[in-house]
Amino acid sequence: MNAKAAVEAATFKQVGEALRPVVDPEIHLSIVDLGLVYGAEFGESPKGRSVKVRMSLTSPACPYGPMLLASVHTALTKLPGIKDVDVDLTFNPGWDPRTMATEDAKEQLGLY
Repeated sequence: MNAKAAVEAATFKQVGEALRPVVDPEIHLSIVDLGLVYGAEFGESPKGRSVKVRMSLTSPACPYGPMLLASVHTALTKLPGIKDVDVDLTFNPGWDPRTMATEDAKEQLGLY
């Protein structure tokens, strides 16, 4: 990757920033603050630089799951240099806001 491409390439921090506005519609908090985003991997695909995000939902039966996954995909396609996005939905480990949410989210959820 040349110097210009390295500057234009997305970073892990930018992944978090891009996903912060994606809000769980039932809880009304960011999926990042809720701890629903488990990680991101950068790679290459036939289309170009790719990002794969591993995430969960508040429950396997979440009625907003497809909408949230579409929102995550859309947010990540706007990152600089990203040409391919994969959202990997997992329920292992199961989401637990007591251990996965930020302190601010825990406070808003009344978990103290």
